[in-house]
Amino acid sequence: MPYRIAVLPGDGVGPEVTREAVRLLRAVGTLCGYEFRFTEKAIGAAAVRESGCPLPQETQEAALESDAVLLGAVGSPELDRDPAHQRPEAGLLALRQALGGYANLRPVVTHEALQGCSPLRPEVVRGANVLIVRELLGGLYFGEPRGLNPGASAYNTLRYSAPEIERVARVAFAAARGRRGRVASVDKANVLDTSRLWREVVTRVAREYPDVILEHHYVDSFAMLLITTPLRFDVVVTENLFGDILSDEAAVLAGSLGMLASATVGGRVGLFEPVHGSAPDIAGTGAANPLGAIATAALLLRYGLGLESEAADVESAIEMVLAEGWRTADLLRGSAPGTRRVGTSEMGALVERALADVMNIRQAYHAV
Repeated sequence: MPYRIAVLPGDGVGPEVTREAVRLLRAVGTLCGYEFRFTEKAIGAAAVRESGCPLPQETQEAALESDAVLLGAVGSPELDRDPAHQRPEAGLLALRQALGGYANLRPVVTHEALQGCSPLRPEVVRGANVLIVRELLGGLYFGEPRGLNPGASAYNTLRYSAPEIERVARVAFAAARGRRGRVASVDKANVLDTSRLWREVVTRVAREYPDVILEHHYVDSFAMLLITTPLRFDVVVTENLFGDILSDEAAVLAGSLGMLASATVGGRVGLFEPVHGSAPDIAGTGAANPLGAIATAALLLRYGLGLESEAADVESAIEMVLAEGWRTADLLRGSAPGTRRVGTSEMGALVERALADVMNIRQAYHAV
């Protein structure tokens, strides 16, 4: 059966990096004999320009009828002063609600070849491998009531129910069982009632996973510990706003926000998007780093389609290209001698070539 993938390139650098992610998915299909059927639709500012709506009905329907959704990025400064429901981000939030994915998985890995790209000392980041599990459908982003009296006052509602916390906590504990068996739950329980409920519920869920070690952290001190002692952490679970902020901070460990991928699971259809934004200042220049989008394609294969070995091959291909010294502009900080700068499409082509090598090696190994 063919795999149906809805492709939503979005805004800014979104179309550029999404193109390279699709390139790798096509390569997987060719090399492994899978049929991927791609349906491209508009979202965000691109959709506003086309139809006046950041999430057109036809885009939502295409997403719901697919096996997985690949999203580039949304956001455009020209629409920042538009009514909230007309902004690109409103389309993204509406898509998340429509698909129903409540757990956003954001893996953060320090590649050996990129240790020098981080502003942190190599001995601090070497071997860092953290999975941030962000609750995605609750908290301040979706809480009601909310309101804005321009120039005078504004309010948002931070609201969580026990079932919302339980379900994302179980995702985190299950993930930890397949990793190093540790979960760090991040909240602000010394101040917020919602965080006190969060801590209570996560502690209760932890009893179902006696083989996993749980520790609690306040978000402010955790933000420091994540940077100063990242090797201490395995799986991190937290609410929507904290997860958004901490996962961007964690890009320091990887060397660039352009390296981070994400997968949203738990709903009708999985949503897969790189963590970085639309970066309109470099859109169209060919300078965007597509590796986060390509790594997102690997997560789509793993969590969206159940193709684990193919996902691992894409990740190995990324590692191979980095080890060979190829870098986009954002990865040149602290680069060792012999590194070579390439653009968006060149990097995609290099990973595609490496993927063929990785798969040939794997097939030869299994043949023996």
